Amino acid sequence: MTSQNASGTSSPDLDRLCIDTIRFLAVDAVQKANSGHPGMPMGAAPMAYLLWSRFLKHNPARPAWFDRDRFVLSAGHGSMLLYALLHLTGYDLPMEEIRRFRQWGSRTPGHPERGLTPGVEVSTGPLGQGFGNGVGMAIAEAHLAARYNRPGFRVVDHFSYVLASDGDLMEGVASEAASLAGHLRLGKLICLYDDNRVTLAASTGLSFTEDRAARFLAYGWQVQTVEDGNDLEAIGRALEEARAESERPSLIIVRTHLGYGSPGKQDSFEAHGAPLGEEEVRLTKERLGWPAQPEFYLPDRALDHCRQALAKGAAREAAWDALLEAYASQYPELAREFRQVREGELAAGWQEAIPEFPADPKGMATRVASGKVLNALAARLPQLLGGSADLDPSTYTALQGKGDFQSELQHGADRQGAVGVEWGAGGANLHFGVREHAMGAIVNGLAAHGGTIPFGATFLTFSDYLRPTLRLAALSGLQSIQIFTHDSIGMGEDGPTHQPVEHLASLRAIPRLVVIRPGDANESAVAWRAALTLKGRPVALVLSRQSVPTLDRTLYAAAEGLLRGGYTLAETEGGAPELLLIATGSELSLALEARARLLEQKVSARVVSLPSWELFDEQPQAYRDQVLPPAVTARLAIEAGSPQGWHRFVGPLGAVLAVERFGASAPGEVVLREFGFTAANVCRLALGLLGRAGEE
Repeated sequence: MTSQNASGTSSPDLDRLCIDTIRFLAVDAVQKANSGHPGMPMGAAPMAYLLWSRFLKHNPARPAWFDRDRFVLSAGHGSMLLYALLHLTGYDLPMEEIRRFRQWGSRTPGHPERGLTPGVEVSTGPLGQGFGNGVGMAIAEAHLAARYNRPGFRVVDHFSYVLASDGDLMEGVASEAASLAGHLRLGKLICLYDDNRVTLAASTGLSFTEDRAARFLAYGWQVQTVEDGNDLEAIGRALEEARAESERPSLIIVRTHLGYGSPGKQDSFEAHGAPLGEEEVRLTKERLGWPAQPEFYLPDRALDHCRQALAKGAAREAAWDALLEAYASQYPELAREFRQVREGELAAGWQEAIPEFPADPKGMATRVASGKVLNALAARLPQLLGGSADLDPSTYTALQGKGDFQSELQHGADRQGAVGVEWGAGGANLHFGVREHAMGAIVNGLAAHGGTIPFGATFLTFSDYLRPTLRLAALSGLQSIQIFTHDSIGMGEDGPTHQPVEHLASLRAIPRLVVIRPGDANESAVAWRAALTLKGRPVALVLSRQSVPTLDRTLYAAAEGLLRGGYTLAETEGGAPELLLIATGSELSLALEARARLLEQKVSARVVSLPSWELFDEQPQAYRDQVLPPAVTARLAIEAGSPQGWHRFVGPLGAVLAVERFGASAPGEVVLREFGFTAANVCRLALGLLGRAGEE
């Protein structure tokens, strides 16, 4: 099969020229950098070229065109394959960037990074993650199509393509995501599997001999096999069949040869993660009939052919723009909403939907308050889409009346107890099943796709499953929201396997991840305001299982102080405080109780709520000094988690009441008492800092 373009059909020799151009751009870039992975681009170039030249709907001049097909290189170690395609098809990635592969400040880093290189959809490299992102993108496409398409107006109509490797399919996250994709019948998800049977260290024969086709058939995928990775006719037929399959996601297993054309290293792990070497580069070029010099040789015929993607893309986007104009004329309100979600705008008056909670000494768990806020917001914000890892009753993340995202083709689905009133791709409740790792990757894919504000939810102790995806969300600048409930040893009877200790410190260690642990219902409400307005930043909302008092804000500072990360909640009466009590989450009310006792002993204590270290660190130094006066060195931080990181707030003369061992199985109030989280113990520690030990 020859590749077709706007001006007709190419010839086999032109196809081969373009494929070899991709191969040797990768080979030369890796060799010049003396670092990289040449083998995968050399073997996978034919299928990638055919996809990009004949099937992929994109506009290189407008990489963010909303109705483009998405392409995810899950095998991110083969980044030069993607960079070569981007350069050849006309993206803003000039040859000097190809020559600067893996160098400081270049736009061609070792693995693809979203936001750095035009045309890169997601940051990939950790294997399996891109596969999960692709599932999220396909969910976004299906959801938005169900919500906004109308007869004659398919304003959302694109495919999500993933190019995956053996390593991707070995990682558990891909298995989780593939299982859910099959259940959801994501017919516009197509994965090209580069079956080269070589890993970085050895042949897959040592560790990966299962029947991958049978596994994906069991997941509910369409599976095809192409025996020769250089057979463009066979690859093209497989892609045509995959695109025609509307009821199942598709896996196309393409048998390729790592390091194709290299006389000494083809099919060897030596071509996986290291340059071929100057002599082997010369021999490979000789074998494939490529000029040895100059390096980075770019034949005019190949460039002219590939650059036709610019004209084709411009025409496709113009046709879509015309369709949108007609759509807006016939469905003006729907078109207005569609524009808002595409552009990431929040509906007017959305903040007015957020409830305010009256003071209540008994209060409620912050997870309950968050659920009330989330449902109030969902009534105003059509972008909200998400769910939990089979924990809706515990995380309070079910969107009432918003329907469940399911395939309408799913026969025999168990609808008993369904949250929503509708079934189909337009539903806003995602049921991830017990798949936290895939949930994180899918939420990232939803965020990268655009048009949604996605969220996931699980217990804080299970945030460990999501750590790779949280890290990539932060690295990629994605607006994804993860809700973590059951946030401390105060959750009680489930014991140390479910009681988080080190998890807050672990999350706070991730650069650019905003961690928010609200202290009462109204701080929970403001935390959602922060999460929805922080563009390009993932947010972790950390919420309690146990009830905490809803504070009387006529007596204390307004909860809006949370937007600055930390604020003075309760001030001393006249003069500077002797002591600072700094707390987050459920320990905030404990700090207030201790403050009241200390006042009875003539100790002036300020209570500082510090729910988000990241937001607080971004405030001007003058504000931070106002909240935490440098002159006040007697400081006690109170948090039912690891003390790691707290010492920068309490200083060398302060102390931290924290948890430095695993928890225990008992009622939550008993566990907290036994670990010293009582007003009496807080006062004892505080008085000790003031040199008045023994008074409490």
